[in-house]
Amino acid sequence: MTEEPEETRRPPGTPCWSSLMVHGLGTTEAFYTDLFRWEYEPGPQPFGPYVRALLDGQEVTGIGEMPPDRDLPVAWTTYFATDDADSTAETIRSCGGTVAVGPLDAGGEGRLAICSDPLGAIFGIWQAEEHIGTRVSGVPGTPVWAELVTQDTSTVGKFYQHVFGHEAETHAAAASEFDYVTLLLDGRPVAAVHGVGRSLPHDRGPHWMTYFEVEDVDTAAARVQRLGGRVIQPPREGLTGRVSTVTDPEGAVFTLVQSRPAPGR
Repeated sequence: MTEEPEETRRPPGTPCWSSLMVHGLGTTEAFYTDLFRWEYEPGPQPFGPYVRALLDGQEVTGIGEMPPDRDLPVAWTTYFATDDADSTAETIRSCGGTVAVGPLDAGGEGRLAICSDPLGAIFGIWQAEEHIGTRVSGVPGTPVWAELVTQDTSTVGKFYQHVFGHEAETHAAAASEFDYVTLLLDGRPVAAVHGVGRSLPHDRGPHWMTYFEVEDVDTAAARVQRLGGRVIQPPREGLTGRVSTVTDPEGAVFTLVQSRPAPGR
């Protein structure tokens, strides 16, 4: 087995992959191709039909199809990098989280586990072997941010700090307005926790939200509706740019983001 160069691996605790499980693989592929220009190639098959989405030949995300007898929630799952999935799984348990699946091998591509934090938000951990995760970011059609939507940051923020070594930083502009904490590794923002209190959707509970970069949020949100999805939160200005929360035709929720240009650009 060929080892990936060390510099290509994500530091432990960094979001490294996003994956979606659906009931109809073909119709979902068509939706995201029309929205993000994704193409597909077969992925590891030990858990059923699965494809990797590609953008200009580079791996972006994964989409799998549930067995016909499974009726699980359709949702994007954020995976965090780890150097040792088994050790991280034990830490998750000891910190009050749950390990629902694994750790187990994924066809020689890596080792994974599906977990949840103490308040029930589902996430994955990924120990890279041949597959390191998302290979391109920061361009339209790629996942660029992961944000935990939960009751409050204090309840669960320490869990992620203990498990992944994140440092927590309160966003200066948000401190007096709402409950929002950025998670950092070595001073670099990698994810966030947004406490929404009683505004948490009752039908979803705490959850990790995947943000996908687009050229124009308003245009992309309108396209989502034309393709059979829904707009949950219309385009608006957010902390990092213009955003809109939408669903695909099967109900998987994600956020479109049009990042602001860096100063001087």
